[in-house]
Parts: sequence; C-alpha cells; structure tokens
Amino acid sequence: MKIYVAGPYTGSTLEEIEENVRKAMEAGLRIWKKGHFPYIPHLTHLPDILARDLKIEMDWVDYMNWHAPWVDHCDALFLLAESKGALLEYNRAKEEGKIVFRTLEEIPIVERALTWAHEFVSDNA
Repeated sequence: MKIYVAGPYTGSTLEEIEENVRKAMEAGLRIWKKGHFPYIPHLTHLPDILARDLKIEMDWVDYMNWHAPWVDHCDALFLLAESKGALLEYNRAKEEGKIVFRTLEEIPIVERALTWAHEFVSDNA
C-alpha cells in the first residue's frame, strides 16, 4: 500500500520542527520495512528552508495544497499525531474512504512486490 504519513510539522522553534520531521521519517522507515510505500510530506522541510533563503514566500496553505494530491493518491493514511494540518489530511482520507491507521502495529506486514529497480540491479549485477 501507499501510505501517507500525517503528523505535525510546524513548531515554535527550528529544533521542534526538526524533531517533528525526524518522527515522521522514522514512521516512514518503519512503514517501508513492513513492505509498504510511505509518502512523508515532512520531507518538504528542505524546500521550505530553501524557499526562505530564496525569499520565495510559501505559507501553510501552500504546503497543504502541495500535499493534498498525495492524500488522494495514497491507499491509506497513518496518523502519527494530531495537528491542524494532520486532521485536515485525516478528514480528507476518511471522506475518500481510505484506510486510516493510528498505530504502527495496525499496519500489516506484507511482502513487497519487486519493482523495476530490482530488475535493473539484477540485470547489472
């Protein structure tokens, strides 16, 4: 399954934001190891930093709009923790009839289908 990781990004300090990003990445890695394909919206943290450096104005709504199509594209949503944005994503997933997981333990372990990358590595070994 393609699983969207929803959780807080915003924080009052850079350290708090980075901790939120770390938690989302950890969840994504654990979802990957269960055989699924996580989408981690928190990884727009680097474009967010670059936008500030380049003086490109990006606000909360811009990032919510950036991620909205991915909620629709994914098969399921993992609600890491609640925040204003995560609850919007959660509600959208529920409206679309997506599976919603609230704990990592709820996410089943599956055997991941081999992808084209596996074929490339096998052919070039």
